[in-house]
This record gives sequence, structure tokens and C-alpha cells, in this order.
Amino acid sequence: MLKNLGVKARRTMRAFLGTTVAAAFCAVVSPALAGSVTQPGETIGLAAGAPLPEGVYFVNTLNWGVRKGDNGADDVTLGVNIPVLAWATPTTIAGGRLQLLGALPALEVGVQDADHDSGLYNPFLAAQLAWDLGSGFGVSYMLGIYLPVGNKLGFDTTSITQRAAVSYTADGWNLTANGIYGIATDSVSKTTNPDFVNLDLTATKSLGKWSVGPVALASWDVNKPTATYKKQSQFAMGGLVGYGVDQLTVQAYLTSTVAQENYGGNDTRGWGRVILPF
Repeated sequence: MLKNLGVKARRTMRAFLGTTVAAAFCAVVSPALAGSVTQPGETIGLAAGAPLPEGVYFVNTLNWGVRKGDNGADDVTLGVNIPVLAWATPTTIAGGRLQLLGALPALEVGVQDADHDSGLYNPFLAAQLAWDLGSGFGVSYMLGIYLPVGNKLGFDTTSITQRAAVSYTADGWNLTANGIYGIATDSVSKTTNPDFVNLDLTATKSLGKWSVGPVALASWDVNKPTATYKKQSQFAMGGLVGYGVDQLTVQAYLTSTVAQENYGGNDTRGWGRVILPF
């Protein structure tokens, strides 16, 4: 039973993780599918294009949701916790602030009428350059790597990720588009690993200590690792509420699928985040 659950949960995770959240439902009934290694939506609410003030930051993003199976397929629940430690260094390169980041995600997956499984996900290391262009505009470029893991829920290959973001943060606005491009170093191993693109969108306005506004995410595979692989894509929308007190910032947002292809069902997901500078 546990062995079978491990295989089922593994297939589900790779599909459901568009990171998260790719075609979990298809994965339950077909060979293991995969989606984005980076969870679509995980950078929503962050002004990813703007350089951070020099210092060390802890950012923890937690989310949980359900993808409702189409055509009688199993529902799948997925919880993801992404703790990130970021260092905005005093170093500048070509005018951009050098920022170093590390993350050790963990997740939990449950398949309808089966047990749950949980474990660590692929560790992430990255370096970023972020430029303040003036008048509230900022841009950034990040180069990162997801390291392989040998458990039942993560990917067993290395993945390279590049991220380009633009932000407008003047007058209490956070208008941010963060594009993420992932490249699998081995497209077919024990897992099926497509290259992918994610797009996280934020449009919030500060009202005193509060911030509110609409958000959206999109993800899609850009290649087919195997002849039988079905490329996946999705688009989701929602809203965000944030609150800042002293140096602590908390955020909550909700996203729901508007359109999807080969994910096997629509996903509704609640997110929470804590941002704390040291």
C-alpha cells in the first residue's frame, strides 16, 4: 500500500507541480507527467524587479489548494512551503545590486481515496542583479539552479532557471511582471522534465498599512520531452491583501484557474506569506 502510494503521489506531484501544479489528475492514471519546477504564482505579491535595501531577509510563502478532477478523475490536494533566505549585498555589478537567495521547499500531496505523502522538494540557489532605474521603475535578472533530490516527490535532475522581472513601485503601487524560464538538464530520467515558462503578475496599491489588488499567474511547457508527452498550460487569476506593521509584512492571496490544458482539472489555491528583514 505504501509503495503504491509513493508511486501515485510521485506521479501526482510532478504533474501537479506546475510546480505546483501541473496535471495531477492525468498523472494518477497515466505515465508520470511534469510541469514547471518553479511553482506558478510563488512570486506573486513581491516587487521582484526592484532592488532590495541592503540587508538579510526571510521570506516564507505557504500555499494549499485542490485541483478538482475532470471527467471523474481523482481530486488532488497539494500544500507547499517555500522558506527563502535572501541577502541583498552591498556589492553592485554594472549598477545592479547583487542579491543571493536560497530556498528549501517542502510539500505534501494527497490523492482522493488514498493516503497523503510529504517530503522535501528540490533545493534552490540563485544570484540576482537588480537595477533601480528611477521614477519608481526597477528591473532584475536572476540565474538559479534547482538541485536534484532522490525522494518520491521531487525531480531527480538538475534544472536551470532564469528570471527577468520589471516593477513599478512609486506612489504606493506594486505593478510587477516576473517571467521565469526553466531548462531541464536531462529531459527524460526517472521523471519527465519539460522546459517551461511561468509568468507571475501583481497589481496592488497601498492604502495606509494595507495593500490590495488583483493578481494572476500563467505557466506553459515549451517542449515535449517524449513523443507521447502532452504539453500543459494554465492561467489563473485572483486577489491579494497585505498588511505591514513595523518591519513585518504579511500577505494573503487566492488564485483560481480560468483556463487550463492537460492539467486534468481546475485548481483553487490559498496563499500566505511572511516577509521579515533581519
